[in-house]
Amino acid sequence: MRPAAYTTDLKGGILRLVASGDWVARHLGPIDGDLRAFEDDTVGRDLLIDISGVDRLDTAGAMVFERIIAACGRRTARSGIIGASDAHQLVLDNVRPHINPCEVEPAARNAFVMMVNRLGRGVLEGYYTAVEVLNFIGLTLSTFVRVMRDPKRLRMTSIVHHMEEAGIDAMPIVGLMSFLIGAVVAFMGAKILRLFNAEVFTVELVGISVLREFGVLLSAILVAGRSGSAFTAAIGTMKIREEIDALRALGLDPIEVLVLPRTIALIIFMPILAFMAAVLGVIGGGVVAATAMEISPAFFVGRLQDTIALSNFWVGLIKAPFFAFVIAVIGCYQGMEVAGSSESLGQRTTLSVVQSLFVVIILDAFFAMFFLEIDY
Repeated sequence: MRPAAYTTDLKGGILRLVASGDWVARHLGPIDGDLRAFEDDTVGRDLLIDISGVDRLDTAGAMVFERIIAACGRRTARSGIIGASDAHQLVLDNVRPHINPCEVEPAARNAFVMMVNRLGRGVLEGYYTAVEVLNFIGLTLSTFVRVMRDPKRLRMTSIVHHMEEAGIDAMPIVGLMSFLIGAVVAFMGAKILRLFNAEVFTVELVGISVLREFGVLLSAILVAGRSGSAFTAAIGTMKIREEIDALRALGLDPIEVLVLPRTIALIIFMPILAFMAAVLGVIGGGVVAATAMEISPAFFVGRLQDTIALSNFWVGLIKAPFFAFVIAVIGCYQGMEVAGSSESLGQRTTLSVVQSLFVVIILDAFFAMFFLEIDY
């Protein structure tokens, strides 16, 4: 028994492949890669395959010979397989009809069925994602309880660093946007209330909307787009570089080292951002009231104190830690789910922002209904 072998040459413009040995399945593996590279050189050229030196030939070997001839695209008097014995020719004749791929008729597709199918897959994927996020929340909370039992395990340096990165560095953009939103609310409200000669109620409009909703909600949206995505990108990059696996190899818990400091930092600083956003939003409304409606700052502040209950301010601050928790947890969860490629990192960063905003809006609606029911 001799292993399959071949030589190639070029004579008179015709490529020749001279085969020898046993061209059976067990011997084709080592030379198949070289044969495929040879096929690329035969495209559009005359090729003769001489198999007179082949001792044994099975369907796998015959398939290789026919595949090479099919690759060159020419089966003429100057191209083909020569030197085949009767037995070998019979095998080649049986294999040749199966070289061409079978024609597959395109499946009939119904647009409505495809839409329903895609919707169903989306709902199912959303359900599994929600379950996984809830599991991650439980893991984070259990890690927090374990760390609180031994406060020395709390990484204060990391917490302070993330407070600066996710909180202090976000203050300029949050403050500017809140000021402008307050100004826009006051301007649009005054334009409508002027029709009823009730411009003075712009103070109540700005106070309630900014203190109760816009301040904390705008802060959460900006933090989700800025800090939540940064959490995903940072942890996802560590996942790609296998740094998280290295942490586990060192006996460190990634949840304790990476997730918990970010979550605690955001929970601590989010109420501060919400407070600043509420104050600057009211100031923005006051500036518009003073410049466009001739409402003096003293009157604006006095009416704000007389007509706006302090409960509106506390409602906004109460929601801030909950928004911070879901933003931090979802951002870290998506970072942990990065599959190891830059494409996956980009997809997970986008999902982090989208899911954070979605959950924040749902929580805000829940709090709105809850405080409405308790008349607070």
